[in-house]
Amino acid sequence: MEIAIVSDIHGNVSALTSVLNDIKTNHNPQKIALLGDFIDYGMRSNEAISMIRDLDIPVVCNIWGNHEQAIMEDDYERFSSERGRVSARNTKAHLSKESFEYLENIEGKDGWITFELEGKKFLAIHGSLTDPYWKAIFPDKGNGTDGAFEGYEAYDYVLSGHSHYAHVFEKYYPCDNPAYRNKKKVTFINPGSVGQPRNHNPNAQYAILDTVKGISLISVPYNISYEQSFFTGEVDAFYRDRLTNGV
Repeated sequence: MEIAIVSDIHGNVSALTSVLNDIKTNHNPQKIALLGDFIDYGMRSNEAISMIRDLDIPVVCNIWGNHEQAIMEDDYERFSSERGRVSARNTKAHLSKESFEYLENIEGKDGWITFELEGKKFLAIHGSLTDPYWKAIFPDKGNGTDGAFEGYEAYDYVLSGHSHYAHVFEKYYPCDNPAYRNKKKVTFINPGSVGQPRNHNPNAQYAILDTVKGISLISVPYNISYEQSFFTGEVDAFYRDRLTNGV
């Protein structure tokens, strides 16, 4: 089975279009996992939601990110800057009725959801178990604040977003299973950001989990300058300009 993993689109339709085209051209996923932050920062949140709503790949999980949570609940205090709060309020002002209805009906409004495929247990979470919306998992920080990776041992795969940094790594937990030398493997996957990468790679990024062949972190080019042309003076130019270098 192939699973496409997509996160942090942030209203970037050109990037999302390139990702979906690459998925259809080069892969054949039976499922797609959506890890939140479809909206905000970019100028085309309604169009991005429409594309997600019309996917022809079965969606195995669909969760809110911190931007959905903030905008749908009018809770902007945790943004790290005033420009972030301005952007979020501007996004909300432009969301269509159809977009509101779609976001309201997403199953994973707590920022996380669990599911099983082929006998494997998955945790899909936008951030981390410490804070599903605002604290990301990193290879050295399981809860976003220190190195602890507690609570993930029940799963075989942990899919997360929020950081905009792609990663794949494994952790081994003690367990009573002599056949595997009393170790339980958990694989952590962050696909990176489709629409606003921060790992110095400006390409649109996603991941493919092939349960036979393994995991691929993929980046595909898109027309950055065209997407930047949609930005207006309603939000800080920072969110437009950072797309050039993927920062």
